[in-house]
Amino acid sequence: MSIPAELKYTESHEWIRTEADGTLTIGITEHAQEALGDIVFLELPDAGRAVKAGEAIAVVESVKAASDIYAPLTGEIVAANSDLAGAPEAVNSDAYSAWLFKLKPADAAALDQLLSAEAYGKLIGE
Repeated sequence: MSIPAELKYTESHEWIRTEADGTLTIGITEHAQEALGDIVFLELPDAGRAVKAGEAIAVVESVKAASDIYAPLTGEIVAANSDLAGAPEAVNSDAYSAWLFKLKPADAAALDQLLSAEAYGKLIGE
């Protein structure tokens, strides 16, 4: 299973990539996608929404179950991947390129509290 080293992770199976402008791009991990099975619907947060770390802000539905997606950090949603809303199955083929939303963090230093690839691997038993 792929766990890219350059990303950060949450215990709730989101991946986080820091962009050059300081925003964060967020999606679900390959582990989460495999556990969910074929994804058939996404409910994504609206741009401009203020969120708190740990808040449920999106929903991923698969043929097996529905699962909440949580904000990894406190901040503001700056974009949602509208392309995915019409083609949620893209997450099934490559969970790490199919981002769900982008977040401008209130405190970039809070990134240090997220899991490294190694720590996430241990969490999921890899």
